[in-house]
Amino acid sequence: MKRWVSLGAALLASGAMLAAPPGPKQKPVPPLNARVAWPQAQRAVLPATLADGAAYEPAVFLDATRSIGTAPAPDHRTLRLVLRAADGSVRALRALPSSQNPSFQSPTVDGRQVVWAESSQNREQLWTINLDDRRPARLLTADTGDARFYESQYDLVIAEGRVHWVAAGPDDTTEVRSIAVGGGRVGVHTESGSWSLSAWPWLVDGVTAAGGTTRLRNMSTGQERAVPVTARGVTACSPVWCRVVSFDRKGYPQIELMRPDGTERRKIAGNTAATVVTDTAVLDRFELFSQLTDNSDLSGRFQLLAYDMARHTTVEISPDATDVRYRAGVLQWSTGSQDEFVRHALDLRTV
Repeated sequence: MKRWVSLGAALLASGAMLAAPPGPKQKPVPPLNARVAWPQAQRAVLPATLADGAAYEPAVFLDATRSIGTAPAPDHRTLRLVLRAADGSVRALRALPSSQNPSFQSPTVDGRQVVWAESSQNREQLWTINLDDRRPARLLTADTGDARFYESQYDLVIAEGRVHWVAAGPDDTTEVRSIAVGGGRVGVHTESGSWSLSAWPWLVDGVTAAGGTTRLRNMSTGQERAVPVTARGVTACSPVWCRVVSFDRKGYPQIELMRPDGTERRKIAGNTAATVVTDTAVLDRFELFSQLTDNSDLSGRFQLLAYDMARHTTVEISPDATDVRYRAGVLQWSTGSQDEFVRHALDLRTV
């Protein structure tokens, strides 16, 4: 008899819950501001121009206040690659005639050694400089092959005393090319399929495929990992984490993280979430993304956020950011109007 009484009481209780008026809908808790979440992190606000008035485009930061980037000369006859110090002073590293349609691409830093790709009149070369001495930059090689750069911090990788990059090879192959930091002959290793470099010594496939990454390959050991395929999603991986961008059942975008074997899968963002940088889970800890705001349609700005995997929390970095970039541990973005803006830098290595 007691068994039936208990069941009836339970049914009555559930009926009362269904009949009760719904409580007020709770608003989601806003993310913690980065200055509160990471008070010790090194950050800086930087002018968008050099002391001579030239517009400055940072390419890679050495820390929150020092960077390497490009700026035209005051007379606009040359494009300069410069080192900008914390006090705003500038050291010219290279200069190319503006008439030759020059560009400096994918600079990477290993200690005090800097390597970059530069193109001029459709000619591509790799150059390097050591920041500890005053010697000028030197040519590493003009034998770059059909080099491929994907706006990733791994476009050029300095490892084991060599500079590595990928180039498109014949018949759907990828050439993994390398040269000693001190110069010499270019070594070429060919892989079938389309690959890009990741954290050394890993390759990641799917860089140009609609579904993204399906395999990772260790160039040192030959080990290969298969990545679970997600239907109607795009997967991008590092050797430690994969980011999956897809749509939920209501048609809204969502961002998930998982291990390359598919384990530890978790949704970190939805609604109007979008990726903002090429690289996945930078420093194996932070997934960077954006959310639209009420003013995004008018301003072109968005809320910049980071999911901190060490603390399982979302942190707001900026409420109105644009022009977001990341390389070598430092995140940068801009705020302000199109005509008048400043740049911000946050060294995520110091969080």
